Amino acid sequence: MIPVILSGGSGTRLWPLSRGQYPKQFLPLVSGATMIQETMLRLDGLAGLQPPIAVCNEDHRFMMAEQMREIGIKPVAIILEPVGKNTAPAVAMAALSAGSEDDILLILPADHVVADRQSFHRAVVQAEQLAKQDLLVTFGIVASEPETGYGYIKRGEVRYGEAYKVDAFVEKPDLQTAQRYLESGEYFWNSGMFAFKAGCFLRELEKFNPQMLAVCREALKAAKPDLDFVRLDKEIFATCPSDSIDYAVMEKTDKAAVIPLDAGWNDVGSWSALWDVTAKDETGNAIKGDVLTVDTRNSYIHSGNKLVAVIGVDNLIVVETDDAVMIAAKDRVQDVKDVVDQLKKAKRSEANVHRKVYRPWGHYDLVDSGDRHQTKRIVVKPGAKLSVQKHHHRAEHWVVVKGTAWVEKNGEKVLVSENESIYIPLGVIHSLENPGVIPLEMVEVQSGSYLGEDDIVRYEDQYGRI
Repeated sequence: MIPVILSGGSGTRLWPLSRGQYPKQFLPLVSGATMIQETMLRLDGLAGLQPPIAVCNEDHRFMMAEQMREIGIKPVAIILEPVGKNTAPAVAMAALSAGSEDDILLILPADHVVADRQSFHRAVVQAEQLAKQDLLVTFGIVASEPETGYGYIKRGEVRYGEAYKVDAFVEKPDLQTAQRYLESGEYFWNSGMFAFKAGCFLRELEKFNPQMLAVCREALKAAKPDLDFVRLDKEIFATCPSDSIDYAVMEKTDKAAVIPLDAGWNDVGSWSALWDVTAKDETGNAIKGDVLTVDTRNSYIHSGNKLVAVIGVDNLIVVETDDAVMIAAKDRVQDVKDVVDQLKKAKRSEANVHRKVYRPWGHYDLVDSGDRHQTKRIVVKPGAKLSVQKHHHRAEHWVVVKGTAWVEKNGEKVLVSENESIYIPLGVIHSLENPGVIPLEMVEVQSGSYLGEDDIVRYEDQYGRI
């Protein structure tokens, strides 16, 4: 069985932690591991697993590779989508990349919580057996309340052991309809997790959406290898129809089966959902970071860097990061997306990036900025090198505070050690490399008429960013 990790979605409802360039699946929201890492780690103990296939936005490729590396996993492929086209094309790409049509794919969105790993494993083993019979299996979450935020799956009368033939997929209901679904016992929440043979899925996709499959084949055929990644052809893939697995295949096929899953599943789609799955103190508060509370109950309080003190409140969400503070009533957290919409309309960076920005070579933290200057803390991983580049509008002054830097400036290489500095004038071609075995830490002071990240002209780059 091949796990297929789908890392789509922007997670805007978990702003200000989740952002366009750093969405929720790359964050450690529930434990010390990120959501993507948790998705893989919960498979530990399952027999016969092959290395995973990951599908992600090309902007997130280095985070995906790094987070897999941190837990000792090397995907057989990391497929990069140049544009988002929903889950059906993503799964088609994974199925086309499998070694055999008989390979069973376990489709796992990377932003779910599953509390009961043992029950999850039992369901996966059952799904694998059904998939061997050419069934397209989905996991239906046993509903615990009349939830209006999920789609539902209605089970049919035909049984496959503990599983059922799918009767219908239904849209998100209103509260009255959801209550009826719950009372009937015939409906499950739609988890978005699946298991099937690669060839079986592709045959059904060709039957119901041949254009999608044809475009996927062409985009993959024209794909270019890029380090550990498979970079799909952008022009071809942009013509692909956009659709979910449900709409493209599962609602139309007569091979759909549903396995009931009661394993503490949560898609962590909002701050209130995160409060649900986070450990709480005796007054119902879920607390992360440096927080003090007085007469405060049933709230989620997250401190990223500063001391956060909360007094005399109930049912609030309070989230502090380097560059933003968000406070919301717990029953209004769905409206966080409206804040993100306002940020996007105003073209503010807080919609997409944090103050700390991750790059394939390390990260930088913007600590101060003014009209014609800004200061960053830069950390370069051992052996990593920034691109050979120049800037049209800014000069840079680098101070090494830890480690050693190889700096190339106009073709000359200079070794810069701790407590030493070097100046990079405007327009000079330069590069920065960490030749050591410990992280290189620097302070960078930029000055000039324009300080945007797009003022970079790259000449060489080992990460394929030219």
